[in-house]
Amino acid sequence: MSTITYAQKTATIKGKIKNESNEAIEGATIAIIGSTKGTISDKSGSFSIQVPANQDVSIGISFLGYSPITEKFHLEENQTFIYNKEIQKLSTKIEEFEFKDEKERIGTMVKIQPNLASGFISSSGSFEAILKTLPGVSSNNELSSQYSVRGGNYDENLIYVNDIEIFRPFLIRSGQQEGLSFINSDLVSDISFSAGGFDAKYGDKMASVLDIKYREPDKFSGSSTLSLQGGQFNFGGASKNHRFTFLNGVRYKTNRYVLSSLDTDGNYQPSFYDIQTYLTYDISEKWEIGFLGNVAQNQYKFIPTTRKTEFGTINEALQLSVFFEGQEVDQFSTYFGAVSNTYRPKDNVELKLISSFFASQEDEKYDIEGAYRIDELERDLSKETFGDVKFNRGVGSFLNHARNRLDATIFNLEHKGKIISNKHTTFWGVKYQREMIVDKISEWGIIDSTGYLTPHSSDSVGYTNPNAQPIQLLELNELLKSKINISSNRYSGYLQRTWKWESEDSTAFSFSFGTRANYWDFNNEFIFSPRSSFSIKPNWKHDYLFRLSGGVYYQPPFYREMRNFDGSINSSIKSQISYQAILGADHNFKAWGRPFKFTAEAYYKLMDNVIPYEIDNVRIRYYAKNNAKAYTYGTDFKINGEFVKDVESWFSVSFMKTEEDLFDDYYYDYYNSDGEKIVPGYTVNYKAVDSVKIEPGYIPRPSDQRINASLYFQDYIPKLPSLRMHIALYYGMGLPFGPTNTHERYKHTFRMPDYRRVDLGFSYHLKSEKKEFKGSNPIKYFKNIWISAEVFNLLQINNVISYQWIEDVSGRRYAVPNYLTSRQINVKLHMEF
Repeated sequence: MSTITYAQKTATIKGKIKNESNEAIEGATIAIIGSTKGTISDKSGSFSIQVPANQDVSIGISFLGYSPITEKFHLEENQTFIYNKEIQKLSTKIEEFEFKDEKERIGTMVKIQPNLASGFISSSGSFEAILKTLPGVSSNNELSSQYSVRGGNYDENLIYVNDIEIFRPFLIRSGQQEGLSFINSDLVSDISFSAGGFDAKYGDKMASVLDIKYREPDKFSGSSTLSLQGGQFNFGGASKNHRFTFLNGVRYKTNRYVLSSLDTDGNYQPSFYDIQTYLTYDISEKWEIGFLGNVAQNQYKFIPTTRKTEFGTINEALQLSVFFEGQEVDQFSTYFGAVSNTYRPKDNVELKLISSFFASQEDEKYDIEGAYRIDELERDLSKETFGDVKFNRGVGSFLNHARNRLDATIFNLEHKGKIISNKHTTFWGVKYQREMIVDKISEWGIIDSTGYLTPHSSDSVGYTNPNAQPIQLLELNELLKSKINISSNRYSGYLQRTWKWESEDSTAFSFSFGTRANYWDFNNEFIFSPRSSFSIKPNWKHDYLFRLSGGVYYQPPFYREMRNFDGSINSSIKSQISYQAILGADHNFKAWGRPFKFTAEAYYKLMDNVIPYEIDNVRIRYYAKNNAKAYTYGTDFKINGEFVKDVESWFSVSFMKTEEDLFDDYYYDYYNSDGEKIVPGYTVNYKAVDSVKIEPGYIPRPSDQRINASLYFQDYIPKLPSLRMHIALYYGMGLPFGPTNTHERYKHTFRMPDYRRVDLGFSYHLKSEKKEFKGSNPIKYFKNIWISAEVFNLLQINNVISYQWIEDVSGRRYAVPNYLTSRQINVKLHMEF
């Protein structure tokens, strides 16, 4: 039986929580509303909680998927009250606010309702799409599940499913290759997210943590979803004695329909599918074993034919036309398995032993030849040829080749535990991780501009003496050739304690302190990472809570951070360091008689040993050396609530600045005899007579998105609540960019156009638990059926994800934008049984 006590004049409430089928509910939250005190029911549904005596006390009971209950009590000192309660399954009424559990509010993690995540509209269809509407989280690529948090890159985010860290493929270059996210939203029971300042019990990353729990079904159920982008099917259940539970999901995705709206025409053949299973078995009342498995096969085949992209300015309107030959075939296969043992020798003690295995086999093959021409367009509005080609700026061709193969194997063995006492909770854990990486790279590219290969060695045009000419070598625009085999071991551990108490005036306090340690035998580096957080909930008339958190956050390098542009490995690379401080507050209030919540946070990060990087689409290329320092600061705001009765909507806005200073990034500006700065491709007199050394200092990081805002809004017709509308709006200030493959970060100070996008969806509930169908109608066998129509990129905005750089023989380079998807329509059918 779960019990909680505290020192003052008290009474006791105890009993059992069951559902309408008279089945015990384990894990239900029983809490004193307005206080941090609470407990959970055990496997038999039993609970016991001590409450203040001789005063009115409100007790709240909540459990995922069931209607929350609130009950008032007024008990005498030392009185014991037996309170057995039956909780009811939630109806299909439009989502309500769930019971606010104070113990979650005081921490650094934010709860997200799983039903909102599974029904969220996005062209990627990934679980992570809903995260991109949260404050501090940004993404300028609707095709990808990757996201940036408070100036960090994609590799700085931690993801856990059932306490097991999840890894991503390594060779992904673009969102259209990415395939399925690991997380199956239909299997999720609990979602927690932190944008920074998270506890020591989470791993060593600098940006964020996403903590997912898969559900353990209590009876047979399932669902199926079909759409123009694929489909998925899942089912789960439990044995009669509830000792064995199973949960299985199968997904298939093809974004061929969405990719057809890209600038490059061709034959897109993406095919992504995965199978997941989560099994649990109770060996005894105290010992449970579980298995989480996943097999994913992601194949991307692309045969490009033509591309036509208009770019430039009003005064210089240009058009790039490309004709392709060849194809790209990518195969990403991942295998994951984890076995967990959970032992509870006492009600307040939990011990876990987790072993997991991850294997990724990635093949990237392409041979693509392109012949291109750059034309200037007629911009005189008075001419009939406005918008047509005025004259040709140049022609050229390129050939890109790759035969890349990467095999990654990661094995983990971890023990973690916790002890819950009256006033504090202690967490601890130790972990061993074995990593084996085999990477074979064979990649090169040639650019032939107006008959000349670039880079182009100097020679004499029209020479008469061949013997006087230098030997002409074939210089490749890009060449990567390497074979790498790395094996290493990591050892880590953490210890954390959290205290909760109340003052005499019922002001609630919470303080958490912990530390992590990590050792990697590849570079013999030992790191020590202290972290803490403090929260206070004053006993005011209005409901406010204030939080302060921070610490030293290290990010030990993984394989991608170690690999340089030329494919070599830096074996002496060290961990990046981030000193963080976060000050936050939230306010629960009511407007129009409905609940709302306002959240605000300000943060500052000071980083050292930074590994600079460049980003192209979703491909991150590191400089593989700790040669920079950086800082990030910003503020996040969010308001969420029932703008429309019984449905939750929210608005988020973030302001952020992040810059870095590379220690060795000086360069020279050269000037001719006329005092003009020499610019290749533009300056006629390119003979240098003078030079000036330039040290750029702090420059914007690739994730420097100064303003980011998002809105998710839901509505319905009052007399027809089965018909719903949901809209998602995104705005992100333009990200920095610069020439690729130059190894010169100081040139990456241009800005992409701002990212703007609107997705609109309509859904209709054909069947719910309130809608009864009788007779032979097959719909009666389903609990819920709804159909939806979604319009992606409603306003048909051409958002830019990256640039393709085209060079002519004079050295002038053109940045040609790579646009994301245009307006598309999706239809979806969802059925639950």
